[in-house]
Amino acid sequence: MEVFYNSTRSKGNPVKASEAILKGLSDDGGLFVPDHIPALDKSLKELSEMTYQQVAYEVMKLYLTDFSEEELKTCIERAYDSKFDTEVIAPLVEAEGAYYLELFHGSTIAFKDMALSILPHLMITSARKNRIKNEIVILTATSGDTGKAALAGFADVEGTRIIVFYPKNGVSPIQEKQMVTQKGANTLVVGIHGNFDDAQTGVKKIFSDKELAAEMNEKGFQFSSANSINIGRLVPQICYYVYAYATLLKEGKISDGEKINVVVPTGNFGNILAAFYAKNMGLPIGKLICASNDNKVLYDFFRTGTYDKNREFVLTTSPSMDILISSNLERLIYRIAGNDADKNRELMAALTGKGRYEITEKMKAELADFYGNFASEEETAAEIKRLYEDCGYVIDTHTSVASAVYRKYVEETGDKTKTVIASTASPFKFTRSVMNAIDRKYDAMGDFELVDELSRIANVAVPKAIEEIRTAPVVHDVQCDVDKMKDTVKEFLHI
Repeated sequence: MEVFYNSTRSKGNPVKASEAILKGLSDDGGLFVPDHIPALDKSLKELSEMTYQQVAYEVMKLYLTDFSEEELKTCIERAYDSKFDTEVIAPLVEAEGAYYLELFHGSTIAFKDMALSILPHLMITSARKNRIKNEIVILTATSGDTGKAALAGFADVEGTRIIVFYPKNGVSPIQEKQMVTQKGANTLVVGIHGNFDDAQTGVKKIFSDKELAAEMNEKGFQFSSANSINIGRLVPQICYYVYAYATLLKEGKISDGEKINVVVPTGNFGNILAAFYAKNMGLPIGKLICASNDNKVLYDFFRTGTYDKNREFVLTTSPSMDILISSNLERLIYRIAGNDADKNRELMAALTGKGRYEITEKMKAELADFYGNFASEEETAAEIKRLYEDCGYVIDTHTSVASAVYRKYVEETGDKTKTVIASTASPFKFTRSVMNAIDRKYDAMGDFELVDELSRIANVAVPKAIEEIRTAPVVHDVQCDVDKMKDTVKEFLHI
C-alpha cells in the first residue's frame, strides 16, 4: 500500500516520499508525516536471519513507496559499506544486563551517520525521479553531530551544496575540529554567535523566506534539509531498532515476540520518534524511555503535559542534547492530537509566541508508552566512571545520560524487561569529558594525548575519524551573528 506524506500544519496536498525528501520542510512550515504507519511484512524470525542492509530494505521499502526496488537497494548498498568499521553496522554490546546499541561505527563516529550516509543517495535519486534541474542546497543547523555527518555525506556530491551552522562555543573541541577541517568545494561551515536553538530558528526562518526561495530558483538553486526534520533522515533511523530486536532474537537473548524497552538520549526527538514508529509497525517494544540532560524540557513535558522553553539554556558535556526546542516532537504532537493539523498548528503558534504550550488530558493519555527522566552533569560523569570501573566498558556523555536514566527507571518501576540503550556517539568524540569523569588527573593532558590514553584504558583502537583530524588543516573559519545567517548563505551562493 502506497504511503503519502502530509504536513503537520495543514490538511490536503499529500506528497510522495521522494517529494517530501526533496522539500525537507513543508511550505507551511510543518513537518512531513506518513499518512499511516505501515506494518512490518516480514516475521521477526525472518528479519533475524538478515544482514543490516537487508533489514534496512525491508523497513524502508514500506515508507519510500515511490522508490523502485533497484533504486532503494542501490541507495542502501552505497550507504552501508566500508565507511563503517564493522560489517554488522550497528553492533549490540552487553554491559551490566543492558544492551548498548552502538550507532557510532560510521565515518564521523556518531549515530547521525546511520541516516546521513544514505540521505544524499535518497536525495539525488529523488531529484532524478522528480526531474529537478536546480542544484540542491542543503541547509542545516547542528548541535555538534549532524553537521559533520551531513558534511561527510554531501561533500563533493554532484548537484548539491551544503551549508552547516553550529553554535561557536557550544560543541566539543573534537566536534568542531571535525567540521572545520571538512574538505569539499561544495561545503561551508559557519560558527554562529548564539546557541543551537538560535541556529535552528535561523535556518527555519531562511527556509520559510519566500522571497529568497524565488531569488534562488531564478539562479538555479533550491533548499532542502539534512536535519532530522527531513523524513529521509527519520525513516533510516527506524531500521536500527528493528535490527537490534532481530539481533537479540538471533542470539537467543529474547524469545520471538518478547517485549524489550528502549532508552534514547534525546535532544531533537528524532531518534526516539524512530523507535516509536518501529513500535507502531509491530516491533515488540514496551516502554520508550526518553533521557534528557540538564536541559530537561522533555522530562518536564512528559511529567506535566506542558512544553515550556522559557528557561535557562544550560551548556553541558552532552552538547548534542543541549536543545530547548525539540523539533521532531511536533510529529508526535500531531499524532496524539488525532492527526489534527489545526490543533497542532495552534500549539506550535503558542510555542513560537509565548514559548510554551499545554496538551489536553486526552492527548496526555496517548503518551502512556513514554517515560521521561533526566541525568544531571554529576550523574552523567558518575555513570561513565561506574560503568568503566565495574566492567571496563567506556561510553560517551550522551550514552551515559541514557544509562543513568535507565537505572533511575528500573529503581522507580522495578521493570526488569530486557533493554536496548541507544549508544549515540563514540567516547572518542567527547574525550575530555569522558576521561575527566573517569579521573580528574587526565585534565592536564592535551586533546590528542587524551585520545591515545582513552584508547589504552578502553582497549579500543582510535577511530579513523579521529586519526584523520589530528593534523588536518582548518578550511572553514567563517563566523556570523544570528541575524546575518541569510546574508552568509547568499554570499556563499553568489546571489
